[in-house]
Amino acid sequence: MNKLKYMLLGIVLLISFTTLAQPQNLTKNGVAIEGYDAVSYFIGKVPQKGSKTFVTTYQGAMYYFSTATNLEIFKKAPQKYAPAYGGWCAYAMGLDGSKVDINPTTYKIKNGKLLLFYNKLLNNTLDSWNKDEGNLYPKAEKNWTNQK
Repeated sequence: MNKLKYMLLGIVLLISFTTLAQPQNLTKNGVAIEGYDAVSYFIGKVPQKGSKTFVTTYQGAMYYFSTATNLEIFKKAPQKYAPAYGGWCAYAMGLDGSKVDINPTTYKIKNGKLLLFYNKLLNNTLDSWNKDEGNLYPKAEKNWTNQK
């Protein structure tokens, strides 16, 4: 009985640590950017919701696209279009390296990278980022590199 108890405790701890150490911000189904089309951020003014019809996997995450063309563009250079910092909030990553959820329609392209931001409950972190981007951006880069 003790072996079973310790085995169950080990499984619970493993699941807990796996969740805490999740490298990417994914939905419970493993979808990046809450299903938004990563390429659409770079080619349009408004990010587009992707479709399960056009899907690929990159670094363990599923990416949905609004068109077959965007899917093919992503497949040719996924590192260019995948969000920075694993899709976590860029502001929080720059502030203290924490992994905070995002609003997929609150974003910025910086140095060719897709940065996503928390924007809920009257707290739009993109505004705070823009006020101190010169300080936050290098810190976000360093904090993310240290977490990998």
